[in-house]
Amino acid sequence: MEHEHSGKVNQARGSIGAHLKNCGVGRRTFLEFCTGLMVAAPYGLALTDKATPAAVAKEVARAKRPSVVWLHFQDCTGCSETLLRTSKPDLADLILNVISLDYHETLMAASGHQAEAALDSAVKPGGFVLVVEGSLPTKAQGIYMKLAGKPALQVLQEVGSKAAAIIAIGSCASWGGVPSADPNPTGATGVDSIIKDKPIVNIPGCPPNPYTLLGVVLQFARYGSLPALDDEKRPKFAFDRVIHDHCPRRGHFDAGRFVTTFGDEGHRQGWCLYKMGCKGPDTHAGCSTRHFNEIPDVWPIGIGAPCIGCTEKHIAFRIPQFETIPIHHATPADTYPEVQTSQGSMGPLATGIVGAVAGAAGGVAWMARKKFQSSEEYAAPIIAAAEARNQAEHPATKQEKKPAGEA
Repeated sequence: MEHEHSGKVNQARGSIGAHLKNCGVGRRTFLEFCTGLMVAAPYGLALTDKATPAAVAKEVARAKRPSVVWLHFQDCTGCSETLLRTSKPDLADLILNVISLDYHETLMAASGHQAEAALDSAVKPGGFVLVVEGSLPTKAQGIYMKLAGKPALQVLQEVGSKAAAIIAIGSCASWGGVPSADPNPTGATGVDSIIKDKPIVNIPGCPPNPYTLLGVVLQFARYGSLPALDDEKRPKFAFDRVIHDHCPRRGHFDAGRFVTTFGDEGHRQGWCLYKMGCKGPDTHAGCSTRHFNEIPDVWPIGIGAPCIGCTEKHIAFRIPQFETIPIHHATPADTYPEVQTSQGSMGPLATGIVGAVAGAAGGVAWMARKKFQSSEEYAAPIIAAAEARNQAEHPATKQEKKPAGEA
């Protein structure tokens, strides 16, 4: 079930469709964007539960353009980059026209007091979606990070208390990410361990797919509801299965064909990367079917690198990158032959067994030949023997018939 929420996002704004028209965005570009949404959320999202991209475009166009406030904490800004670094400049422009990004420290021109004033202006109770990028330092009352003289914890609590919904984008904001790696000197943690009284959606990844974020935001803007979430508050439409289920190298895993050294023949042939530390069998994400930058194979395994399990807090930045993990659900099929088999000499017992098998095979072949004779072939010797016996018992006398009238 989807999570209902009564909050509405800035209903005073115009619709997305009207804004795109005023900005001169072409229908072809808009349909391409909606196709990307359908690929990112083929099911599990009411917004994309339609038969065609045109039907999705109709729903998106009706939605009020959502106000988005984007806060940065302990992060590398990679999640912002994945939203903006599209393969087509017009698509990046479209994304910023579909949503109203009213505050973003990396993109805004303002700084200092002007930036603080911009945040105060954008933060209207219940009128915006808060996107958080980066983890929160909690040790020593959060002194490891301050914004405008305030600890990051205080900024999150002040802004988050006014948001209609909160989206933690990236692994850092979802559960701590890189800053939380041992020994975690700043006490880095995720948003949902700080905020308890707001609807929160975690979209882990390093970085995550931007269409997952846009799908959640537009769903909330159009219907006032959030998609169905799993136990870790991740949208099921994007994190419902492990990468291994749809990995293009899964066939090599089942056949027992593994890369053992980067650059070896198996690596050149695109074999499975499990023995190189790939965490795909235990990582919930849609990377194997939803690639980045609208370019096929733009994801780690697609370029020959093992998955590091960046969406899983019990794997990423805790288990070494090239260390293998136990496989819980998937095992190679028993019916596939090994790629390389050992060879040796044949012993007397094996020779005897082979001879017996060969003899049995010959007998079976003889029986098969007898079994599959035609009825005429089977009867021919019997008929010949009967005729010979009859000839011996009753010798034939040949008499010439004389013509009529002769004495």
